[in-house]
Amino acid sequence: MNKNQVKGALKDIAGKVQEKAGKLVGSKEQQVKGLGKQISGKAEKKYGDAKEVVKDAKKVIKDGSKHF
Repeated sequence: MNKNQVKGALKDIAGKVQEKAGKLVGSKEQQVKGLGKQISGKAEKKYGDAKEVVKDAKKVIKDGSKHF
């Protein structure tokens, strides 16, 4: 797990909390901000996921080239 995955997951959770808090107090502004954080968090996590895939692919290519 890389830092983008962790930060993204934390932003997503924080956004969910903010959205729920906004609903409880009747603040549409806080609900929207919470949804925005969730979107940002999910995007950052996906970016981190992609970085992991590339890193793993590079390792496979490097390890595979040793066998030739």
